[in-house]
Amino acid sequence: MHTASVVIADIHPLIRAGMAALIEADGQFTLLGQACNGAQAVEMCERLRPDLVLFDMNMPDCDGVEAIGRIRARQPGAKVIILSGHEGEDDADRSMRAGAHAYMLKNAPLDDLMACIHAVLQGKKFMMPELAVKLASRIHGNHLTPRERDILVHLATGMSNKVIARAAGIGVGTVKFHVKSIMSKLNVCTRTEAAMVAARRGLVHLS
Repeated sequence: MHTASVVIADIHPLIRAGMAALIEADGQFTLLGQACNGAQAVEMCERLRPDLVLFDMNMPDCDGVEAIGRIRARQPGAKVIILSGHEGEDDADRSMRAGAHAYMLKNAPLDDLMACIHAVLQGKKFMMPELAVKLASRIHGNHLTPRERDILVHLATGMSNKVIARAAGIGVGTVKFHVKSIMSKLNVCTRTEAAMVAARRGLVHLS
């Protein structure tokens, strides 16, 4: 019986250990290796050519979206499952558009993770139902532009328009225009609300 080969890439040792134990206990998988950063994961995929990669969305040196392209450039047949601690549908949207086969939350039940893995290996796409509903409900016209995303990151840290203008190299008036557009698209009335909604959707990651 063919066993699917797997590489696990996660910054957290305990999560790596937990997933490794789960994979090895299943009996249908061969765990090829574990990576603690993005660069190591990409190198490991090129060298070991796994069938499946479980990849942490928020690696410090290589986020999930970037990793998908790098991994599949070296191992086109590899299927990538993104694992994230954030429920934001924006991260899920970017991951799936980049070519991920699934987007899973790290706090998902173990049975759901295994169901996801088996579905992906059968050639299917997988996403938690509640997250899929959120993603499906998004209106395409409400997507933020790249410039608005940059402004939003600054706004979420509490910067004033004047400080944002200096950081972004644009005029204060232009910043005001972008902030107004951002608040309209996020359907909020205050900058604090904008930061909270952005964090919840995965548009920014607040520490």
